[in-house]
Amino acid sequence: MSILDSTIARLDGTPATLGEITEGRPALLVNVASKCGLTPQYTALERLHDQYADHGFTVVGVPCNQFGGQEPGSSEEIAEFCSATYGVSFPMTEKVAVNGEERHEVFASLVRTPNEAGEAGDVTWNFEKFLIAADGSVVARFSPGVVPDDPRIVDAVRGLV
Repeated sequence: MSILDSTIARLDGTPATLGEITEGRPALLVNVASKCGLTPQYTALERLHDQYADHGFTVVGVPCNQFGGQEPGSSEEIAEFCSATYGVSFPMTEKVAVNGEERHEVFASLVRTPNEAGEAGDVTWNFEKFLIAADGSVVARFSPGVVPDDPRIVDAVRGLV
């Protein structure tokens, strides 16, 4: 089974698979939070999405409240915040757990990928990024501090589109 076959609802609660959300395109999956010091990364995520959407790429935001309770809102509040504050147009999923016993199956697959330091395992904080190819293979993992317009991310995206 591919990670793309994993079920994960859209932010509005509509049932979907990850493949339906990404529409079969390469994607950067990011566990996001609205009240984090890294939340301004939404600006660069939206810019990355806009720049490469016509080339068959998407960003996917995956809200998570496991780090300091920094995503406490309802789906409606998250959608409103992202749209009004950052103009987010890329797809967002339901709020999920990325670590622990309740870890969503998408992240159970993703955390097996080592980051740029060669370490696999739990998501370390909000805005950790996973680049997946159109076939669902995980191409790269970037720590929260690596901003979306970092040349390492941009070059990796360009390599997929």
